[in-house]
Amino acid sequence: AKSALVIDLPSKTVIFAKNPDLKLLPASTTKIMTALTATDYYQQNDVLTVKSKWNVGQVIGFKSGEKLTFENLLYSMLVGSGNDAAYILAENYPGGLTKFIEAMNSKAQNLNLKETNFADVAGIDTAGHYTTVHDLAIITAEALKNPLISKVVSTNKVEIFDAEHKYHYLLENTNK
Repeated sequence: AKSALVIDLPSKTVIFAKNPDLKLLPASTTKIMTALTATDYYQQNDVLTVKSKWNVGQVIGFKSGEKLTFENLLYSMLVGSGNDAAYILAENYPGGLTKFIEAMNSKAQNLNLKETNFADVAGIDTAGHYTTVHDLAIITAEALKNPLISKVVSTNKVEIFDAEHKYHYLLENTNK
């Protein structure tokens, strides 16, 4: 790996570091900050509407007009790695995708992340979209403090339904 960081979460003691401040593309780890930002605004049972069909990268395959709870979108994004779920969260945010990305960067500033900037909500390679393993460790530690996010990321397999129980999706975590 070009860059790595191992820390003890409770004490925040660095156990191993290799180029911890090297700027890299965060890819799907972007979704951790998307989840953190979304939990600042949405409640677990809020129902969101699929406004656009998203087909970039890994997607769950939601249909336009479909309604899903925030919790099920979190499962879709963090267990199924669904880029479409990330975009649905952002497009339902007041001001849409642009304002959601602004909120992600504001949260990064509040967490004192010096080498992070978000330009996308799902981790699609985009100019100006970067982080470091050091900043990513801070983001992850913050996310694990959230009981809902912590529960979702510890899930291996889950079946979710849309709000009207017309559609169902089987999601399997691909993380080893």
